[in-house]
Amino acid sequence: MQEDLLIRESSLDNNYSQIVEYPDTYSLNGEKLLKIKNLGERFAYFNLHFLDFLKEYHIPSAFVKIHNKNGIKFTKHSRLQFYIRILNITDKRTSKLFSLKESEPLNLPIFEVHFGLGKDTLISDSHLIAFDLCSNEDLKIIYRICSKVNAVLKSYFERRNYLLAEVNCYFGKYENKIFLVDDFTPRSLKILPFDRSDNFIDPYRLSTVPEVRHYTENLYNLTRI
Repeated sequence: MQEDLLIRESSLDNNYSQIVEYPDTYSLNGEKLLKIKNLGERFAYFNLHFLDFLKEYHIPSAFVKIHNKNGIKFTKHSRLQFYIRILNITDKRTSKLFSLKESEPLNLPIFEVHFGLGKDTLISDSHLIAFDLCSNEDLKIIYRICSKVNAVLKSYFERRNYLLAEVNCYFGKYENKIFLVDDFTPRSLKILPFDRSDNFIDPYRLSTVPEVRHYTENLYNLTRI
């Protein structure tokens, strides 16, 4: 679960909805929080932009509309306790395990299931089934959605001369339907330019307020193209 989201329920004309608000903080490895002015507004914008874009490709989303500058309104749902990390490059763990060079592009994406916060969160499909976190049928749907999200976003960033290295997909469920919820912010989206200049900011090594702000604004500018 993302630790810095404010989630609250609301009702309007007996139609229940949930408001997700993004504070002006950025978590470093689930430990240190950086406070950055207007970051929540940017995060809300990113999720609004990409969820709306993905809807055009018939990807099910709980997104309804923007609520305020820092918040998005979703249809009521129960957020699943795990997320799917999609890798299009070899990360440190994968490269070490398979004796490969780090950050090498993959021919096929890797889907990893993660539970909770911290460094050691990787679990298997069997964990999800054994602890009744997800059914087999729901998991199949989730993986199909992830495959489509990855294909669409890879193409999106390639048209802007960037490689989609990684993205995390969070899901919710309501009335037996699976919905994509988020996270399409700099916390999740890791993109790498095909041509790296001297002022390139590595999204895997963000550690200061200026670096987070620089990467965030670069991503914002790419969405305006």
